[in-house]
Amino acid sequence: MTLPRFAATSYDFTEYVPARNWIGGAWREALGTPASQPVPNPRWGRAMSSVPLSGAADVDAAVAAAQAAFPAWRDLPIRDRAQVLYRTRELLLRDLSELSWLVSHENGKIYSEAEAEVLKAIECLEYGCSLPNLATGSELEVSRGVTCGLTYEPLGVVAGVVPFNFPLMVPMWMLPQALVGGNAFILKPSERVPLSSMRLAELFAEAGLPPGILSLVQGGKEVVEGLCDHPGIAALGFVGSTRVARSVYARACASGKRALCLGGAKNHLILVPDADPEVAVENIVASFTGCAGQRCMAASVLLAVGDPAEIDPLLGRISARAAEIRLGSEMGPVATAAAAERITTAIAKAAANGARVLVDGRGRRPDQAEQASGWWVGPTILDGVDPSSEAGCEEIFGPVLSIVRVPTLEAALRIEGDNPYGNAATVYTTSGDVARRVMATAEAGMCGVNVGVPVPREPFGFGGWNDSCFGHGNITGWDGYRFWTRQRKITTKWAVQRDSNWMS
Repeated sequence: MTLPRFAATSYDFTEYVPARNWIGGAWREALGTPASQPVPNPRWGRAMSSVPLSGAADVDAAVAAAQAAFPAWRDLPIRDRAQVLYRTRELLLRDLSELSWLVSHENGKIYSEAEAEVLKAIECLEYGCSLPNLATGSELEVSRGVTCGLTYEPLGVVAGVVPFNFPLMVPMWMLPQALVGGNAFILKPSERVPLSSMRLAELFAEAGLPPGILSLVQGGKEVVEGLCDHPGIAALGFVGSTRVARSVYARACASGKRALCLGGAKNHLILVPDADPEVAVENIVASFTGCAGQRCMAASVLLAVGDPAEIDPLLGRISARAAEIRLGSEMGPVATAAAAERITTAIAKAAANGARVLVDGRGRRPDQAEQASGWWVGPTILDGVDPSSEAGCEEIFGPVLSIVRVPTLEAALRIEGDNPYGNAATVYTTSGDVARRVMATAEAGMCGVNVGVPVPREPFGFGGWNDSCFGHGNITGWDGYRFWTRQRKITTKWAVQRDSNWMS
């Protein structure tokens, strides 16, 4: 069978086919009699599809198909493998609107955010297309008649586990490098958003990717554990919460796998009085409200530096702009009813602990009354937050900004540095000296100057520090290619030298 096109061209509720596994180039029902669960549209709060909770047998089937397909794919020249990515890029552009609406419906984000996600996925593909020119290896004559060379070889069958918040972009953090590197890949989408990756699998097949080189196994914890434990899988990438990232990393490594697992964040934005209001206000609001705050790069804590008389006018403008955000058109819902409950509980707890609620998103609903059944939390700003409280140091993963008052830049940097995460940090300033001090000191892998979401663009790699990353390196860019490949070192000697020894 071929998947039908997703028909939506608006936010109107639209059903789609039940999710299935993609194994050996064909859609397959999950083996056995697995349970299933609904796939809700968060805007409407009701199911648009369903997803099977596959098990170990489905992982076994995907691995077997991948192992059978891998040798022929490995033996193709790297430029031939990259051609599949070129063709996939064109198909993603062809279906940009359909894919954007599908992401919007299953994830809940507004259409413009979903479209930006698909375009970022295309950018990741474009980097993969460039790899034949970058992954050339090297060779050097190390002594008379002796050369040493380096090549990058595939690992074999590899796997990735991706989250709900970016159902197309995050798979593309992994797939281009892994596939161009010559591997066969098994993808486990989030059970909350299984549909976008299904369309992606068919587009790869349409572009000429051989059957078995990309598989989808739908499901939850049992599939993740199966991928961690399976002896036929050589490496595993993961993006999700820190709690799960730490567990997956330990389990995958215990089974002898190479693993790179990205976790959560508590990103700090440092606002100094000399910041440009025209830049800072819109940028900070967009950072903590974009994608309803459900991204690991979202602003979480705003460290307001200096005298209140100087900084309060900026905070007032930020609060006023956040209060204007229209739900439904400028910001989407959160992912689940449980997420909405968790976020509103965190707001209430912060208020009970002494924080002032400058902007309260609890109980807000979109303008479209028929969508009020969805899971909505509006932009929320808390002032006077204790940096050691839950709102000050734990990831909320929603549209909540916690303001922490600090007297000096040094105090702000101490709070940022004490944060156990290390994903992102940003400073808003017009001073080059202040910017340099923050960039040299911040305990974060991705930093910004007047940029609220400092996501590195390709070819620069995405990845944090400390409790935001388990494993070595970045998951995108050149680090990503090195993660999904292994180095082969070749020493060659043809001419016999009279003064030779075992070193020469």
